[in-house]
Amino acid sequence: MIGKTKVLIVDDSVSVQNVLRKILSGDPDIEVIGTATDPYEAVSKIAEILPDVITLDIEMPRMDGLTFLSKLMKQHPIPVVVISSFADETSDKGIRALKLGAKEIIPKPKHATLEALDEYSIKIIDAIKAAALSNKRAGILVKPGKISSQHISANLASDTSLFNERKASQKLILIGASTGGTEVISKMLKGLRKDLPGILVVQHMPGEFTRAFASRLNSECELLVKEAENDDIVRDGCVYIANGFNHLTTVSENGYFKCKLEIGALVNRHRPSVDVLFSSAVNFQAENIVAVLLTGMGADGARGLLELNNKGVRTFAQDEKSCVVFGMPKEAIKLDAAQKVGSPDDLINWLNSIF
Repeated sequence: MIGKTKVLIVDDSVSVQNVLRKILSGDPDIEVIGTATDPYEAVSKIAEILPDVITLDIEMPRMDGLTFLSKLMKQHPIPVVVISSFADETSDKGIRALKLGAKEIIPKPKHATLEALDEYSIKIIDAIKAAALSNKRAGILVKPGKISSQHISANLASDTSLFNERKASQKLILIGASTGGTEVISKMLKGLRKDLPGILVVQHMPGEFTRAFASRLNSECELLVKEAENDDIVRDGCVYIANGFNHLTTVSENGYFKCKLEIGALVNRHRPSVDVLFSSAVNFQAENIVAVLLTGMGADGARGLLELNNKGVRTFAQDEKSCVVFGMPKEAIKLDAAQKVGSPDDLINWLNSIF
């Protein structure tokens, strides 16, 4: 990264502004160029000095963050990291923010242990850097539009019987993604046949959002999608999204593949970690596993993909042209861990043809 990443903090809370400024200023590659208490003040600050990244609260006076985000993406698409308080009613707004073009979503800082603050600092700094590196050539972002909050906030408990009706999978598709991954995953799931083996997904995302993300996907495609729960049996035509508070692994018990949740420490600066998911499948029969690594900053998933590739598992990495951030796939390709490299469309066609 050449030069410092210039960040504008947009939040109506002065105390939150101060905490974010302190965290971000502690990184030598980031410079906080200013703060704004509402979108109107933010526009004035942007006119003075163009930031590389904007952090944006959702709930603000005079104009809410989502309205500002929509206008910004249409007129001047500066990379945005949403940093907002999370409650049941705002998790849906966070998913909408991603749909509108936000690169990442992060919870507001809370008073917690020193360890928790260190983890938070890592996540927010990584999110800012990933947003700054976001590749504007990627043509996979969905155009801004209305999203049904009714669909997003649907209670998946009522769909349990639909999952149980599906046949237990004899094969597995494992997917890892980070920055830019939410829309790639959405695009991919819409294009896949509904009779494919069960799919386990690690998308780097705060735990406050993963259930809403799964619900949104469930409303968009013919596959059944849910947030993974401990001991879920993996079934054909079903997708299990990693809970954002825990690592997701898979085990074989009594002839079934099952989801397992583990709290654990950060791995590759992440929880959930793609490497943790991939490594959990290393001892399965190679012909029964497919592993996919999508857009994202860093190297999470690269070594896990290599482990699986060395065992004979079929492996895929997203290509540079279609990535929002060509980090994780790039590291996997450098390790010669991917048997195939291609776009999301290539991935859809490949998965539909090999099963």
